[in-house]
Amino acid sequence: MPFQELKENTEKIQEQTKAYIESHLAYYKLWGFKVAMKSTTVLLKFALILVCFTMALIFGSFAAAYAFGSLFESNALGFLTVGGIYFVFTILLFFIKDKMVEGPILEKFSEIFFND
Repeated sequence: MPFQELKENTEKIQEQTKAYIESHLAYYKLWGFKVAMKSTTVLLKFALILVCFTMALIFGSFAAAYAFGSLFESNALGFLTVGGIYFVFTILLFFIKDKMVEGPILEKFSEIFFND
């Protein structure tokens, strides 16, 4: 009899262990799906905002270039002026890129991965 009880207890432990492992696997699959979907939606929102901003920047650049062109009485000088302004912005962004780009991105993805 004692061996029969030991055998039944061992089978129960195996079943409970299997159920525990399966439930944890299901939990981590759902957690991974949640993190992947949050990351995807953040990237898609960013891409959509970037596309809209790029379109506004392109049209604004052409308008500014033609405005400077009429001011300088040369469209080429207008476009060169706008190009020079972008060059100055690029140099400034190069020097402050760590504070403006890496910090917010790390903060946002840390929030997604670790706060939930």
